[in-house]
Amino acid sequence: MVSPKIIPQHRRLYEILRKHILDGVYKEGDLLPSENELCQLYGMTRPTVRQSLSRLSNDGYIRKHQGKGSIVHNLPKEIGILSVSGTTSAVGDRKLKTTIIVKPVLMQWPADFMFPLTQLEKESGCIYMERVRFLEDIPIFYDITYLANLNLPRITVRQFENKSLFQILRNYYRIEIKSGEQRIKAIPANKKISRFLHLKNDQPVLHLERKMETNNPDLFLYSSIFCNTEKYSIFGRF
Repeated sequence: MVSPKIIPQHRRLYEILRKHILDGVYKEGDLLPSENELCQLYGMTRPTVRQSLSRLSNDGYIRKHQGKGSIVHNLPKEIGILSVSGTTSAVGDRKLKTTIIVKPVLMQWPADFMFPLTQLEKESGCIYMERVRFLEDIPIFYDITYLANLNLPRITVRQFENKSLFQILRNYYRIEIKSGEQRIKAIPANKKISRFLHLKNDQPVLHLERKMETNNPDLFLYSSIFCNTEKYSIFGRF
């Protein structure tokens, strides 16, 4: 197994605190530990801690009050599908489940692919997978993933049921998502989408087409995602 790539300290603290907020360790109105306490607890510098807290504030998880500190904010029901940390990390421990519709399989790229491909990508083929992701037993995302077949040994035999794709890429292949672009539009749900997301035929759904850049300049992750937003909105930062 390849050693996980080290992530920046400020991002690591951000992920820890965000998970604690989502898991209910810190509830609405609670004060987070002070900057000094976080520095001592995690062995980080004050600028690093402040960078983490600023991002938490920008993402709506806390409000910073002069003389009081960082107060946990009551989050709306939103899902971090647009986050480079991935949906699993963004949602936290809120009963996120994944059902595999099509296990990872090696295939040629579709002729009418949604983004332009490099010659290397075309020559290498892609790893294709379909998933439905549930939050609190409600089907939220029907996710079709394409990943260039570039030095990802045994990825088609790995277990993705209730697993994070981003974490698998990070832990086994040292692949980190850096940034991305997406197109978003509302479309009527066809029979397949309606069946997976428990919607009526032709009911509007959000369709996201995404291209994610990684720390490997030749490797991109592509997704075609259909979103059921009846109960949850989506948010995120790139």
